[in-house]
Amino acid sequence: MSYRAYDTEALGGDGGAAYEAWRRWRDDEGPRGVVAAAVLAASPHNTQPWTFQLDGDHIEVHADPARQMRSVDPFGRELRIGLGCAVENMVLAARARGFDPRVALQPDPEQPLLAARIELHAGPRNVSPLYEAIGHRHSNRGPYQDRPVLPAVLADLTALAEDPVPAVRWITTPADRDALGTLMIDAAQAVVDDEEQSRDGFAWFRSSAGAIDAHRDGLTLDGQGLNPLMTVVAKLLPASSRQSGDAFWLDQTRTVHTRTAAAYGLVLVTDPRDPVRQLQGGRLLQRIHLAVTARGLALQHMNQITERIDRDVSQGHDPVFAPRLAAFVREPGVQVLSAFRIGHPVREARLSPRRLPSEVLR
Repeated sequence: MSYRAYDTEALGGDGGAAYEAWRRWRDDEGPRGVVAAAVLAASPHNTQPWTFQLDGDHIEVHADPARQMRSVDPFGRELRIGLGCAVENMVLAARARGFDPRVALQPDPEQPLLAARIELHAGPRNVSPLYEAIGHRHSNRGPYQDRPVLPAVLADLTALAEDPVPAVRWITTPADRDALGTLMIDAAQAVVDDEEQSRDGFAWFRSSAGAIDAHRDGLTLDGQGLNPLMTVVAKLLPASSRQSGDAFWLDQTRTVHTRTAAAYGLVLVTDPRDPVRQLQGGRLLQRIHLAVTARGLALQHMNQITERIDRDVSQGHDPVFAPRLAAFVREPGVQVLSAFRIGHPVREARLSPRRLPSEVLR
């Protein structure tokens, strides 16, 4: 037990070198500071699937295919959503540093891994509330309070969409929330029953302080939304097996995530397989998450349904989850890109490890 306390930093967790990026992201006022904000963006399983290249007055955002979870994300949907989240942080950080950013998504058909090019022109300094929220935004996997998110708040979040598509649809009625929650539980069960998906997901779990410091990415015990006492107890117990980790996630999905969601959000696009639409949807998702954070609310990404949809397609299986998810979309010509839950948090989310800009700049 003493060794586990040392190995997992049971009485600490987010003050070491793996969390330095959260403390230093405002330090640089130039283009490197724009990248410092980018590395704090949301990404699937905290895989941080990006590299960046600075070249004079522009920054290139590249996908890192080595960080794509092949069975979980066979078509790169989640990877490019994460890249879109990073682009949104970069735009906000550029404006806060006196730049006028011009964004081109997938600018070169000959370079599919080049997700975005951002040109930095001189412009007015604009420090927005969304920018201020970058250092406080975290995925909150803990319980949410039994109180609704006001319709006016949801309307404000809806208005963050700069174009008709991508857009967000809210699932708020008890019957619809229960139905979508059941679908999420069923999808989570299918993920853990799929050994390859289970292994690919568990590979990103960091169970010790040494692993966190070595990788500076992935999921941690501190990020699971447990209360402080239970987090310490979990750290003192023997390291979790893949099977017990799956059982924990499934139980949390059933008893916490779906049971306490005040509302679900569905990001809608015209084509969820189109790389540009994925990046655009990621930008909107990050914008919503930052706005939620600025209001003191909580958000958790919940990707298991779309992971199973893409898995069925990649394996040539008959669709199981796609028709059930489509029933929640009432607008013609759009499909669900991603899903999330929001609510009033019972407790604040903890930091997740991050690589520094120097580790992702090429």
